[in-house]
Amino acid sequence: MVFPENLSEFHIHFVGIKGTGMCALVEICISRGAIISGSDVPDTFYTDKILKDLNIVPYENFSAQNITDDIKLVIYSSAYKLENNEELIEATRRGIPTILYSEALGEISKSSYSCGISGVHGKTTTTGITGTLIKALKLEAQVLAGSVIPTFNTQNEGSCTFSNGHKYFVAETCEYQRHFMSFAPKKIILTSVESDHQDYYPTFKDIQNAFVDYICLLPKNGELIYCNDDVGATETACLAKLKRPDIKLCPYGQSAHENGNSMKNSDFTVIFENCVDGEQFFRLAGLNTIFSIKVPGKHMVLNASAAIALVLSLVCEDNAVDHFSKLTEKVLFETLQKIKEALTTFSGAKRRSELVATVKNEFTDTIFVDDYAHHPTALKTTIEGFRKFYPNRYIIVDFMSHTYSRTKALLEQFSQSFNFADEVILHKIYGSAREKQENKGNTGKTLDEEFFILTQKNHKNVKYFSEIFDAKEYVVNRLQKKLPEDKKGYLFLTMGAGDNWKLTGEVLKIIN
Repeated sequence: MVFPENLSEFHIHFVGIKGTGMCALVEICISRGAIISGSDVPDTFYTDKILKDLNIVPYENFSAQNITDDIKLVIYSSAYKLENNEELIEATRRGIPTILYSEALGEISKSSYSCGISGVHGKTTTTGITGTLIKALKLEAQVLAGSVIPTFNTQNEGSCTFSNGHKYFVAETCEYQRHFMSFAPKKIILTSVESDHQDYYPTFKDIQNAFVDYICLLPKNGELIYCNDDVGATETACLAKLKRPDIKLCPYGQSAHENGNSMKNSDFTVIFENCVDGEQFFRLAGLNTIFSIKVPGKHMVLNASAAIALVLSLVCEDNAVDHFSKLTEKVLFETLQKIKEALTTFSGAKRRSELVATVKNEFTDTIFVDDYAHHPTALKTTIEGFRKFYPNRYIIVDFMSHTYSRTKALLEQFSQSFNFADEVILHKIYGSAREKQENKGNTGKTLDEEFFILTQKNHKNVKYFSEIFDAKEYVVNRLQKKLPEDKKGYLFLTMGAGDNWKLTGEVLKIIN
């Protein structure tokens, strides 16, 4: 294969190197000894700092001249095509192998005991928590997440990866265009299955079939850790089990029961305790420990439960036992204590319930948060989590929907996602270059207005500003107004996969 197991002094060129996944893969390849070069557009991304810290200066254009004789392999983002990118055309002309990011990730997974973390939502956070626990337990592993995780590198504002050898490899794996089918998993976490990516999966059955096929990549007696609270994930796990009876199922969640036996809890049945001062406490039925996590939302506890289940199974692998109950009392106690302590250090991922700033001055008392949630379920559960964390704050949600096909397909669900917000600000839909032209027919003002009108029917306080910075003056004035007596400060929450997160920066310039 074009991707050798030993990457020492092996020169790889990345086309689209600033992409989150691509940058994470760069970190993995460098840790394994590779020489890296790459190119991208001149725009500034948060990954620029990561690349700079790795002493990589990308070419800020795409040119055939960037492809040099010493390059052994070219890895490219799915945003670029072999037939119309200058560098990919030149690499092909020279006979240099070219592979997609997802294919490269798959090749790396073959050289380790690999675990894939999947789901329509929750996979980045679950990967971040898993890596945080793996780091605390000092397991010989590499972890790759789809965003910067502060706990992966506390000395340097975080990283997309954590590396401590590569006996195990844990990676966030993406369902879009079946990219995860290149991965070689020994274990899989499945957080959720819902209709999404309608430009590629027109129906729920289409996306569900992709997840079933992914699960069936597991080797004989491979393990699927799935969220029993998610109807789609549970149904998908059952379908996969019908095709592959040998697969071991490990359910987690409030409704999780062992092998479908409603009388017996799973080891990872979640029992929610209280929420105090920004900290959620919970227990797992099979473990004599109270855990806590300092990020909001019931879904975060579920993600943490999945991570604990996976990490405990790796500890069992290290100790050559098939269940954590067979670990020595000392090993199990020390493992659970380290997991418990590490979990409290997890502070989220970049653009996943990310605390951007807290401002308390003569003008305002506001917490600014940014979150990548772009699916109705993720929106609703995330806002609900913040409401429980900050019951006395006036919550303003600024949302920019991503892709016309998703917005059109889930319009009703989107409009009902903001119940736990006091106020909602909407913007024009953030389109995607990957959508086919025919999907852009019923778009623009027509779909924007339909979304706005429908949301107004379901929420009493909705504003619309087509361009994100059109809302700047309104937001600045709103955050300086006197609050109702039952509210003590504001929470301004930007949400979505668009670029409305930039609004916070402009608002902060003024109110600071």
